[in-house]
Amino acid sequence: MSATVTHSTHLRGDGLSVAFGDRRVVSDLGLAVAPGHRLGLIGENGAGKSTLLRLLAGADLPGAAVQGRIVRPQRTGLLRQELPFAPDDRVDDVIEAAIAEVRAIERELDDAAHALGGGDADERVDVPPDLAAERYARALEAAERADVWSVERRRDELLDGLGIGGLGLGRRIDELSGGQRSRFALAALLLSAPEALLLDEPTNHLDDDAAAFLEERLRAWRGPVAFASHDREFLDRVATGLLDLDPGRGGAVALARAGSGVPGSGDRDGALAASAGTAFGGSFTEYLAVRAAERERWRRQYEDEQSELTRLRLVVAERARNVAHGRAATDNDKFLKHFKRENVEQAVSRRVRNAELRLDDLERTQVARPPAPLAFSGIPTGATAPAEDAGPLLHLTDVSVRGRLDVPALRVTPGTRLLVTGANGAGKSTLLAVLAGRLGVDDGTVHRRRGLRVGLLEQDVRFADPDASPRAIYARTLGERRAERVPLDGLGLFAPRDLDRPVGRLSVGQQRRLALALVIAAPPHVFLLDEPTNHLSLALAGELEDALGGFPGAVVVASHDRWLRRRWLGEELELGARRGAAASVVTSSERAPAGAVPRGPR
Repeated sequence: MSATVTHSTHLRGDGLSVAFGDRRVVSDLGLAVAPGHRLGLIGENGAGKSTLLRLLAGADLPGAAVQGRIVRPQRTGLLRQELPFAPDDRVDDVIEAAIAEVRAIERELDDAAHALGGGDADERVDVPPDLAAERYARALEAAERADVWSVERRRDELLDGLGIGGLGLGRRIDELSGGQRSRFALAALLLSAPEALLLDEPTNHLDDDAAAFLEERLRAWRGPVAFASHDREFLDRVATGLLDLDPGRGGAVALARAGSGVPGSGDRDGALAASAGTAFGGSFTEYLAVRAAERERWRRQYEDEQSELTRLRLVVAERARNVAHGRAATDNDKFLKHFKRENVEQAVSRRVRNAELRLDDLERTQVARPPAPLAFSGIPTGATAPAEDAGPLLHLTDVSVRGRLDVPALRVTPGTRLLVTGANGAGKSTLLAVLAGRLGVDDGTVHRRRGLRVGLLEQDVRFADPDASPRAIYARTLGERRAERVPLDGLGLFAPRDLDRPVGRLSVGQQRRLALALVIAAPPHVFLLDEPTNHLSLALAGELEDALGGFPGAVVVASHDRWLRRRWLGEELELGARRGAAASVVTSSERAPAGAVPRGPR
């Protein structure tokens, strides 16, 4: 089976399903996006975002069973996370390959104009004027959509805006960093000016300026856009609609702003629709409020149903006791029974039968217990955090790692909530490695409190035994007693099927979840987090940020996440991007906390 494809100005999918063997990744999904609107795909890792984008683009899905109907513009471009470049490709070849279709459209316009004018005498072909005019009109419309007249100017603007204009077009791809290659891939796609854009994690490897540049370009894009992203700030600024592929108990949920119509979309105004959910106006910020309200309704429903189940069980049990422990009738009982026996017994029997039926129905249909919010356990006994008045846990003085880090002074106390910021290469990861004791310094001193336990959540998590399961690693690291007291399957970080899989076969995000679980169950005195929201779902990233406010020790976070940074209310340490540049500490009172949520000590 395969999906049928037709062409139009909008993007639409009906009854889309993708399965790899017995594993269904996308199931009977429908969506529609009008020109000028932008659909953000969100959901857990493995929910099918990348698969859905590839399906909509018509890309190969080896080994997949596919069905459904797709409508999309004829020129639809896909940005993948895996880049399609050969190591010996040159940048100018990549750019020219990207605009080959634009060049062909330009040549067709020239040829159509030539034919409309009658052509050269020695190669003139008798073409009816109406057909020549029709050909020219089609070519002109295609040229206008592809913006063929400004391709060189747009190329320079794109390369400069994405921060790669100074790298030169003659360099080989294998001479570039991974981030630079990703930016060139994005520039090449945008330069090709497709009518529809499908983007998989487009802000990976983009700094603030490049991300802002991309946001501006996408907001001005005339065709439909669908993108998958873990970048919450990008989602909030760009998406006109959201499709949650993994929303929990309610099925896929779509949010959309009103706009120009898509035929048969099912949305009142046609901007965007999803057949598996409800379309309504809202930004990502509003989406979070909707999710929070749904979670609260779920909690209330669960508690109400549990209360009702308790009451019904008592009613049924009480009737059973009365029947089992009857007593001999008194004279008065006989007198009443003579007049009322049948009515009373019928009423009681009816109430009991109703309670039994209601109990049976509610036991079958009751909602599951909502997952508990992420929360850290207490610091293990025997490793109590030193008192606040005993001085800092960590104290750096005139610390330098040559060519990588310069920090004149830094104090970490038990109540510290510190955000470390700075451009790529400023030394954020280096600082965390120094604080964790994994990297020595060339100059200066690092004082650590005796008995201090420091935990580091690294960007790239690696476990020594790739064949061990998460459950085995968890028990081995924490010890059986603590692993039983705080069971891994009770943290809500893993699906049951993944608890006993070899950790080496899990995704990067799943391995980070295991590393996080080890800290949740046995928090250290100082918790260091390097880009903590990378490779985590949006929901888990938000829960982690909320949980950090109640962490029982000190917290130091290094992050480029704009959403996290804009809402941070603790102290901030900004590292200079240049070698030898001084680090500066900014407190929450010195920064504008617009839209911020509490992240400091509680």
